[in-house]
Amino acid sequence: MPRITPNLWFDTQSREAAEFYISVFPNSRITAVTYYGEAGPREAGTVLTVSFELDGQPFLAIDGGPEFTFTEAVSFEVECADQDEIDYYWTRLSEGGSEGPCGWLKDKYGLSWQVAPAGMAELLNDPDTARGQRAMKAMFGMKKIDLAALLAAADGTGE
Repeated sequence: MPRITPNLWFDTQSREAAEFYISVFPNSRITAVTYYGEAGPREAGTVLTVSFELDGQPFLAIDGGPEFTFTEAVSFEVECADQDEIDYYWTRLSEGGSEGPCGWLKDKYGLSWQVAPAGMAELLNDPDTARGQRAMKAMFGMKKIDLAALLAAADGTGE
């Protein structure tokens, strides 16, 4: 099967965004940069695309112009092992962006991310439906996920 690579459209910030993302995620790097030539449609010598990897996952960013912008219809989930990881990724990715509900945020480029604990789907779909519903209700009241509070709510020991 061919490899599927997310392609992110920016106006003129593809290189800046790629450099930001590789600073956030470990084991990440820019693998190639291409430039517009005389054929345009942008000024020759300006960035056309930036290929990069976030912990082995390939991405392509393009400086395609202002015609298209990001919406919440497409986002990336960062599955975190613990609260320290949730705090780290939430803080880094939301700098200059905006916080949303339920672990969602927009970064400074307008790209949406969900920073969530590993096992979130299993918790919300717990065979004990009351436990899952308590967790869901708690999650809907949060911006950044507070794992301890989420688990306490699920167990019926939270406030």
